[in-house]
Amino acid sequence: MVLRSLIVGLFTAALAVTPVAAAETVKIGFITSLSGPAGIIGKHMKDSVELALDHLGRKVGGLETEVIYGDDQRKPDVGKQLADEMLKKHRVHFVSGIIWSNVMLAVAPTVTQAGTFMIGTNAGPHQLAGKMCHELFFTTSWQNDQTPEAMGKYMSDQKLTDVYAMAPNYAAGKDMIAGFKRYFKGRILEEVYTKLGQQDYQAEISQIRARNPKAVFVFYPGDMGIQFVKQYVQAGLREQTPLYSVYTIDEVTLPALKDVALGIFETRYWSPDLKNEANQKYISDFRKKFGYTPSFYGAQSYDGIMLIDAAVRAVKGDLADKKGMIAAMRKADYRSTRGAYTYNVNHFPVQNFYLLKTVKGAGGAAEMQIQKAVFEKHKDSYYKECGMKW
Repeated sequence: MVLRSLIVGLFTAALAVTPVAAAETVKIGFITSLSGPAGIIGKHMKDSVELALDHLGRKVGGLETEVIYGDDQRKPDVGKQLADEMLKKHRVHFVSGIIWSNVMLAVAPTVTQAGTFMIGTNAGPHQLAGKMCHELFFTTSWQNDQTPEAMGKYMSDQKLTDVYAMAPNYAAGKDMIAGFKRYFKGRILEEVYTKLGQQDYQAEISQIRARNPKAVFVFYPGDMGIQFVKQYVQAGLREQTPLYSVYTIDEVTLPALKDVALGIFETRYWSPDLKNEANQKYISDFRKKFGYTPSFYGAQSYDGIMLIDAAVRAVKGDLADKKGMIAAMRKADYRSTRGAYTYNVNHFPVQNFYLLKTVKGAGGAAEMQIQKAVFEKHKDSYYKECGMKW
């Protein structure tokens, strides 16, 4: 399914430019999951794209803008089909979005080999950070391994050992466990991969109980996280075996988990309580417009549009000047929701990673709050395999 949204600028852009190709329209294809259980993640991303367009006066780089939304249904073949359609039928200048790493691995090469920019706003498979890096690929999120690396470091610092590790059996799941093990120095008691999209974890939870680990580390994004954490707590394991996670407890899953998630630690590069002007404006305006708190999926999608805007402004609207836009994007010269950051040679961010904890907020609802920085200006582990030099 493709949802098409013609965006007509109604207001004067905050930073006006005189485009070289004034009659040209910036076309952005945004692919995410908009249906099924993962559709809530896609909603956070799509709503954030719309808010970014609002903040830009509905014009990207000062040009009229058309955004074409595509629903990948969490399927790589559907994602590739959407990318092909966006490139050949709609002739987009940028493809952006993508939640799932297996979908990204199908879409990104299709886009960059066609000579078009791919701006990732979530999935960060290691292949694209290393040997498959490309000058037309940028991401405003992270490389998959980085966030679990931070949790591995934190749990090692806590002298934890005999850890039971679990993740879905797909590209990102394997990256997450690899990243965790890179910095976790204690013993891994068991490493278990489950079916992507699985909703029932009773068998796995029975296995955890039988092995009696000292801690459990998991990566279960979206609907999978809701089901796993609920069943883990209902089984009475939270008090017996502490649960640590990445991309499992967040603003997508908290409305369903509520107090069930209290006390669980996560690591992330971003949080709603991150104190910088761009982030606080994003959070405040998002809540006013959509009536809920956005997640990191939304923040990095908002940033994706802002990165494209900075690139198009830098070349004064000349969308044929790809070298100029690459040079501009490498500077990350826009007001990111995470604060200032830099790009590594592989076009992945060098940024901070924080420890977060689920606590009762001022209003009484469960929310994530930053506890401390685990890594500062942290680089991914694959950039040395990337052949780009700049």
